[in-house]
Amino acid sequence: MSEPIAKGAEYFATAIESPANSQTESILRPMRFEDFVGQEKTLERLKIMSGAARKRNEPLNHVLLSGPPGLGKTTLSFILGSEMQSDVRVTSGPVIEKASDLAGLLTNLQEGDILFIDEIHRLPKTVEEYLYSAMEDYRIDIMIDQGPNARSVRLNIPKFTLVGATTRSGLLTAPLRSRFTLQTRLDYYNPVQLLSIVKRSCQLLEVPIDEEGGTEIANRSRGTPRIANNLVYFVRDYAEEKGDGSINRSMARQALELLEIDERGLDEMDKRILRTIAETHRGGPVGLSTIGVAVGEEINTLEEVHEPYLIQNGFLQRTPQGRKITPKGYGAIGLAAPEGPQQGDLL
Repeated sequence: MSEPIAKGAEYFATAIESPANSQTESILRPMRFEDFVGQEKTLERLKIMSGAARKRNEPLNHVLLSGPPGLGKTTLSFILGSEMQSDVRVTSGPVIEKASDLAGLLTNLQEGDILFIDEIHRLPKTVEEYLYSAMEDYRIDIMIDQGPNARSVRLNIPKFTLVGATTRSGLLTAPLRSRFTLQTRLDYYNPVQLLSIVKRSCQLLEVPIDEEGGTEIANRSRGTPRIANNLVYFVRDYAEEKGDGSINRSMARQALELLEIDERGLDEMDKRILRTIAETHRGGPVGLSTIGVAVGEEINTLEEVHEPYLIQNGFLQRTPQGRKITPKGYGAIGLAAPEGPQQGDLL
């Protein structure tokens, strides 16, 4: 259920071409700290930890990476594997359903290996408790058989590094969180950083792009490198079909308008959310479940995909009574904000 990823950069470059990975996406993954753009504080912390561990010839201490999806948590785990010259095994919280699954993963590790668990907050509680002794004492106690024949067996495991990634750090239990030496959060990227990522991606894909074309893509990428790279792929395809293959501002704008992504990075679902609050509920406040029913989308998707960007950029407010649209949100959907106090202001 796990997937070996890296022993240094050479092995990683081969492993990413497996069917389990998107080859084009993996081509764009940085494999060194020097190639990773943004997240300066997190990079500095990881460089210090990995450099000191190499000097002591010890495994890296456990690391917890949190933040919205698409910002580079998985990529950083690969870079750590390359920097430490260690194998990286990748799995996810929902995949590890019982203690025996975790025991199989841990006992197959070698000294200094990195175990990367994505969405670690979704680990079952019973499995999570086995991680405590594994992270601290490098051993696990598992129960064999049931009833009168039940007995506990202690398994010693090699010293390893656990790199956990989560989009919802608040769901992690305090005992698990406290066992990570480094807890660091990744934040959204600014347009300048995204422009650098877009240029690098186009260079690797051998796609000609000018400054204005790259800026157009960067500004509509919602502060997320994964979205920026996805837009680069589509704009490249559009430029090859509709033009000469090079990307300029006009070509990028036409392609992104076809995807219904406006200058602010808002897509059609974002605007449906704002229109529902503005027109149907007079600007709010309104509950997230009501919005989900109105726009035909799951609550988790609204909360984890759309809402963070809308709130961070001032289109939406989260209040104890529910969600409210801001004057900037009204402008994004072509409406004038009502004068005087809104419905939620009177509560």
